[in-house]
Amino acid sequence: MSISFDDSTRVFTLSTRSTTYQMQADPYGFLLHLYYGARTDGYMAYLVTYADRSGMCGCPYDVHDRTYSLDVLPQEFPFQGAGDMRSPLLSVRDASGAFGCDLRYVGYEIRPGKYGLPGLPAVYSDDEADGAETLVVRLRDARLGLMVELLYGVMPELDVITRAARIKNEGAGRITIDRAQSACLDFVHGEFDVISFYGRHAMERMPDRHPVGHGSFSVGSRRGMSSNQYSPVLVLCDHTATESTGRAWGMNFVYSGGFEAQVTGEQFDQTRFQMGLSDDRFSYPLEPGEELVAPEVIMTYSDAGIERVSQNFHRCIRTRVCRGMWRDTPRPVLINSWEAFYFDFTGESLVKLAEKASKLGIEMLVMDDGWFSTRRDDLRALGDWTVNEGKLGGTLAELVERVNALGVKFGLWVEPEMVSEDSELYREHPDWVLAVPGKGPVLGRDQLVLDLSRPEVRENLFAQLCAVFDQANIEYVKWDYNRSIVDTYSRASNDQGKVLYDYMLGLYDLLDRLVARYPKILFEGCSAGGGRFDAGMLYYMPQIWTSDNTDAINRLTIQYGTSFGFPASAMGAHVSACPNEINGRDVPISTRGIAAMQGGAFGYELDLLELPERACEHIREQVRRYHEIESIVREGLFFRLSSPKQDPVCAWEYVTEDGLRAVVSAVRLEVEGYGVASYVVPRGLTPGARYRELDSGVVYPADALMDMGFPLPVTLEANAAVMYRFERMDD
Repeated sequence: MSISFDDSTRVFTLSTRSTTYQMQADPYGFLLHLYYGARTDGYMAYLVTYADRSGMCGCPYDVHDRTYSLDVLPQEFPFQGAGDMRSPLLSVRDASGAFGCDLRYVGYEIRPGKYGLPGLPAVYSDDEADGAETLVVRLRDARLGLMVELLYGVMPELDVITRAARIKNEGAGRITIDRAQSACLDFVHGEFDVISFYGRHAMERMPDRHPVGHGSFSVGSRRGMSSNQYSPVLVLCDHTATESTGRAWGMNFVYSGGFEAQVTGEQFDQTRFQMGLSDDRFSYPLEPGEELVAPEVIMTYSDAGIERVSQNFHRCIRTRVCRGMWRDTPRPVLINSWEAFYFDFTGESLVKLAEKASKLGIEMLVMDDGWFSTRRDDLRALGDWTVNEGKLGGTLAELVERVNALGVKFGLWVEPEMVSEDSELYREHPDWVLAVPGKGPVLGRDQLVLDLSRPEVRENLFAQLCAVFDQANIEYVKWDYNRSIVDTYSRASNDQGKVLYDYMLGLYDLLDRLVARYPKILFEGCSAGGGRFDAGMLYYMPQIWTSDNTDAINRLTIQYGTSFGFPASAMGAHVSACPNEINGRDVPISTRGIAAMQGGAFGYELDLLELPERACEHIREQVRRYHEIESIVREGLFFRLSSPKQDPVCAWEYVTEDGLRAVVSAVRLEVEGYGVASYVVPRGLTPGARYRELDSGVVYPADALMDMGFPLPVTLEANAAVMYRFERMDD
């Protein structure tokens, strides 16, 4: 059993393979957080201290003990109105407008398997195979008739615990939820660093690490999506923690809309770490009988460094968030038409591109933006998902048949959540967009956002998309989303504080229907590149376009930051033309290939028809090499061997879980005159074993490799890359 309850102490203990999580319903009915750390036995309430701090710390009315204050005690689900003046997870108003509640423990339930969430993505269990269990802890406010069910999913083999909450109005009057976050960890002492991931369009998920002091550090998104600017992943670690040493805790939000993640150093040198929905434009009323679900947070702990947190996230997301046939299936190497033709293509030019792709071993052609209605630029036609047969020179089915006859699969691009003002859909249904009456809407890329909180809007999109997908053998769909939500007003809602949350429920509903109807289509998420790279989208689409920036050197840092929270199998990464269209940098095609092979969804983003034969030979070799390492990249343990932001060499490694095979790649970022060799030190090999490097035939002892490493060629030029493949010699 991974979950136990001690009736005498009212202590809950949650156990995974390597960790223990413990909380207690105390004598007054408040739920205290006791411990989340290395696996251990015993009762950790001794960690909680009581002292007279009554000068400014409130005491619940029925406690009558000045040494007791929720402003000091570590809590499991802090709420506004209990005397805790720190950042809460829950804030409630009653029908009169009064703030605050008083949640007390009323019961629990333990059941086999992992809970699901109505209408929301969540980690799932594989029946009895992974030993998952669910704990439901019930807290109630008697005055309001407010019931909160705290949901804990314990995935023992993954070393993961998930948290979510169901907030129910069981009273007679309306209540309003102004804040509903999902997870909190309170630390009674410790010196910590926080690692977050900031960025912008085309430079997403830049890692940022700094000490936790007094005061609050928070990141989040008010953009209606998880955003290019901040990732919904946060890591808290010991001040001295490294990749492979020290304690670290991670939170990863399974949600694609606005969020907030926060770490606060408190008055008595305590630390609070929390994550959940953003408060921005959020005020959710609940009538009697209604409920709100706070989306899931994946939590994990490591006492063996930060990389273990990442590896736990990777394994959980790859095997228990991603779903469907493509979860465990090698992804086809593709060529996307965008940087080859932009809007200027025909059916004939696409067929020619597919012919060249076939000769190079590329397995799929993706027809990007410009194939529908009157779409010839980004000013028109979004919302009108009808095939432009004049542009394609025939039906979609005829084009796909010609491409398939070359041995090449076919995919296409869509952006269904948006609409152009110059479109038939907008002219017929101007009320279907999110726009404030009497106010000129804020445009993004000259487009508006459709109100997916409305069933009729979703039904229209579903029908249009199905009509396209049913025409031909479509095997891949790139789902784009290219602007933030600014004007949050739905003509179908009387409570505008519900709109952003209900929009996400609507999006998830639409995606769930499409994925169920087309289980063989490989869906890829995209949002101006990496603007919606989160575990919520990965529940519906097993891969996401990592960034619109395809420069190989910039991508090293983008993919490095992404790897802290997400598996390589989720990262779409392509070789593009040089000089790069975003920053003008020229990088050897060999380096572009090795950098792109860091992702588990590999492909090309250039005009194959203009390439010289030497570049074509590189592509043939890259495709062949990628197929050799694909399973290791997709399923192996990932190690960040150096940092592209701090080190002269960026190196990374994949190792199969059994330690049999490993792939080490490195890009030299700096070169000095008459320099000496740089060394790469692998990790994760089998101690005491020997490994053969498959290209050179050189045999290395694993212990020496993991101690001193091996040298890169001294002659390696700046921005040049190398890849080494190791196989264990089992004598």
